[in-house]
Amino acid sequence: MACSSLSRRRFLSATFASAALAPSTFGQASRPNIVFIMADDMGYGNLGCFGQKRIKTPNLDRMAAEGMRFTSAYAGATVCAPSRCTLMSGKHTGHATVRGNAFPELSLKRSEKNVAEVLKHAGYRTAMFGKWGLGGFDADGHPNDRGFDEFYGYLNQHFAHNSFPEHIWDNKVEMFLKENWFNRRKVFTNDLFGQKAIEFLGKQSPNQPFFLYVPYTTPHADNERGQIDKNGIDSPDFGDYAQEDWPDAEKAFASIISRMDADIGRMFAKLKERGLDENTLVFFTSDNGPHKEGHHDPEFFDDNGPLRGIKRDLYEGGIRVPSIARWPGKIKAGAVSDFPWAFWDFLPTAADLARTKPPGDLDGVSIVPVLLGSGAPTRDHLYWEFHERGFHQAVRQGDWKLVRQGPAFKTELFHLKDDIGETKDLAYAHPDIVARMEKLFKTSRVENPRFPTTREVPSIPF
Repeated sequence: MACSSLSRRRFLSATFASAALAPSTFGQASRPNIVFIMADDMGYGNLGCFGQKRIKTPNLDRMAAEGMRFTSAYAGATVCAPSRCTLMSGKHTGHATVRGNAFPELSLKRSEKNVAEVLKHAGYRTAMFGKWGLGGFDADGHPNDRGFDEFYGYLNQHFAHNSFPEHIWDNKVEMFLKENWFNRRKVFTNDLFGQKAIEFLGKQSPNQPFFLYVPYTTPHADNERGQIDKNGIDSPDFGDYAQEDWPDAEKAFASIISRMDADIGRMFAKLKERGLDENTLVFFTSDNGPHKEGHHDPEFFDDNGPLRGIKRDLYEGGIRVPSIARWPGKIKAGAVSDFPWAFWDFLPTAADLARTKPPGDLDGVSIVPVLLGSGAPTRDHLYWEFHERGFHQAVRQGDWKLVRQGPAFKTELFHLKDDIGETKDLAYAHPDIVARMEKLFKTSRVENPRFPTTREVPSIPF
């Protein structure tokens, strides 16, 4: 199923020339700081600004009111590791090194320049606080060896689902959290990530641009809690939801989202305090769709809103995610964009903002014109593949979406503009469109021996 090197070059040239070769599209203004905040397993409908009625997210709702809300933003994959790989590498899962959750965990190749390395080379101060999930102390894996000046968090993504762990990594030093020993669960790591981010922002000045990446583990299910009492979602307390007549798992789910929202509000306050607010672009999104783990029911809060599917699906509910961008004075307040962009667009976007060239073998395009309301880049299609319980694929081209999803592995065609919930399979009515888009299933990918298409890949519970 691999495409020839010639067709690969033609595909890249046609799709990405506008991003990789064009000069910066935002003029000669000073290079902005970039903050990228990411939730873990948060659904399209879990924020108030995306229709949520019961979970309180006032700071993210205000971020949307002051910035741009994206209604067609996509994660890089429908589970953690490959989604993070596409975000860092600028390559979709047809070309990425990491295409699924795996054990032992895989790292980005040394030859693959990631967004932190690109920005560091351009003179940015770089920091990450949260869940890495792309390798550890191997030759290619540690964040400090891959462009991040500062790192605090989890290396191993499976261990990252211990919300009250006994140790955490501070750069390359293992820090013991004795308050959590013997299942006491006193220190909630997501609180630490928020505090580290606020402290980092408090040390920055207008003299050097910075890139801050904050991948929370909220609201992913919790391994430790599940081992103790089968609840599977943990929080320091139930907060505003303590008196609700809800299952404990749902109180915990709502409370950790609101807790993250409060941290984000403090980050914005620190940016203003330091005089950095107007020259800082902040993104917020989620790494994939909502989960059905830890006794959480995605129907309880209508996590996926109008979408079909959840985490591990290539239907929209598994990959379309809530996304917001805020940049005062540059992004129009209250703007809404339906431009379809995905995680692999972040690297070329960041490079555009930093006025530096990205690597030349990317699948992404710069969405700076979309942010500024000055237009939209040209792109042919978006592509995903998934490697658990069989080989699944999806491609979006314009408003058409073709899905080959297990367990039936039937090829289905949907028109998203008219049917966002993917309820009407139009494959029989439009065989010409199916045939055209099925070709993209082949030409949009190259083989990866770690993620074969010829046999079932075991499901990894991350």
